Amino acid sequence: MATTQNKDYYATLGVKKTATPEEIRKAFRKAARKYHPDVNPGDKKSEEKFKEISEANDILSDEKKRKVYDQLGFYSDQIDPAQAEAYARQQSAGGQPPVDFGGFDFNGFGGSAAGPQAGAGSSTWGNFKDIFSGIFSGAHEAQRSSGPQPGADLEYQATVDFWTAIRGGQARLLIHRQEICPTCHGQAQTGGPMQCPECNGTGQVTQMGGRMKFNIPCPRCNGTGRVSNDCPTCHGEGTVNRTETVEFRIKPGTRDGQRIRLQGKGNAGLHGGAAGDLFVIVRTGTHPVFTRTGDDIHLTVPVTIAEASLGAKVDVPTIEGRAQLKIPPGTQSGQKLRMRERGVESASHPGQRGDQIVSIEVIVPHLQDERSREIMRELAKLNNQDPRVTLFDKL
Repeated sequence: MATTQNKDYYATLGVKKTATPEEIRKAFRKAARKYHPDVNPGDKKSEEKFKEISEANDILSDEKKRKVYDQLGFYSDQIDPAQAEAYARQQSAGGQPPVDFGGFDFNGFGGSAAGPQAGAGSSTWGNFKDIFSGIFSGAHEAQRSSGPQPGADLEYQATVDFWTAIRGGQARLLIHRQEICPTCHGQAQTGGPMQCPECNGTGQVTQMGGRMKFNIPCPRCNGTGRVSNDCPTCHGEGTVNRTETVEFRIKPGTRDGQRIRLQGKGNAGLHGGAAGDLFVIVRTGTHPVFTRTGDDIHLTVPVTIAEASLGAKVDVPTIEGRAQLKIPPGTQSGQKLRMRERGVESASHPGQRGDQIVSIEVIVPHLQDERSREIMRELAKLNNQDPRVTLFDKL
């Protein structure tokens, strides 16, 4: 990376590049006492020297700024430290410098005591941080695009009926996915490689940013200098769209909202990358009698006044057929009775089952004859408790 007209802050303070923060602090204090404007009134050279050592101290005394300066040979507030580190790693690995700073004068660039900085409103420069970041991120994207790329995952919803979710079964789903192009087999090109017309086989192109020249990997050939013709079937994508019917298994006890993963049924990968997965979100249908909550089954069962008062055994429906439910004497309307392990078999814990929760609804008869009304009046005399007494006691 050329650093034409860059400033050597270490030389300005008279310290080595390995200097500790304490050594830098002492060197600045010593030089400041010598060149301070109060000590040299009217001396323009001393004033300029004081500005230089102040600028050097501002950069080298700040750990983050010093790190960027050491990595790039200059500092700007517009540079992302992460991008500077990426550049340093590339240089240490023997990569070619993507930026040519030759002939660039940082001093005529809105610089301040913090070094050569791009002004936020500079019309000739724009945003130096965006350009600098774009160079490296673009280069990295070009490198990644040539390697294996996994396919994207897909997510669909599938509705199954009430009984299929409980008992299990097979289900089908129509999906749209990308599969490997049958013509180019995912390579996106056909025919032999030829010289890239964009970079003339050099693998690099030049971009200008204000007064700065950037040498970056050619976006058309990804820096290889060679290109091939786009596949006429997939138009250079490497994949084609396909509508497919997927069949999958519903486990007994599958709950509403449960996700089923179908490995490799997502979009196809590129350049040898693995295909994505298909995630199916199951939506279960309803039933006119049963209501499902988790692995429990709920339903409402009507009983007569006599059955609720005296107790009885009544037949009730379950998801496996008829079963007898014991109604205790004195059962009230709205009371819930539990039938253990009469619910749904758990899909996640085999061998475990939910319960059936029965809500009792006491049915009051319509008395059609005088004999029935007489018996009811006699019953009221024998059982003359006022059920509203406790209500008034709470007032």
